[in-house]
Amino acid sequence: MTELITRTDLEALVATGAVVLVDALPVSYYDQLHLPGAVNLVESDVDTEAPRLLPDKDATIVTYCSNEACGNSQAVANRLERLGLHRCAQVPRRHPGLGRRW
Repeated sequence: MTELITRTDLEALVATGAVVLVDALPVSYYDQLHLPGAVNLVESDVDTEAPRLLPDKDATIVTYCSNEACGNSQAVANRLERLGLHRCAQVPRRHPGLGRRW
């Protein structure tokens, strides 16, 4: 299972520029609000879109979705790991929990 990280962990990764953020919610939610620099990738598109959006298999990837009960970020992380992207983590909350600004 993908490692869960805290907001503090995420802020540190973002500050170093050493992370790719993946918003795992449908595009309608992504268009309304997403973390700066995040790419949008839903589970059904991972196999076709991940090679284009996430070409570096050694990158640290953090997935996030709407809240702790939402399974989208884990589902996307699982699919990414099956494609060989093994440095995946997830934050169990979306923006209201993360905050709009760092």
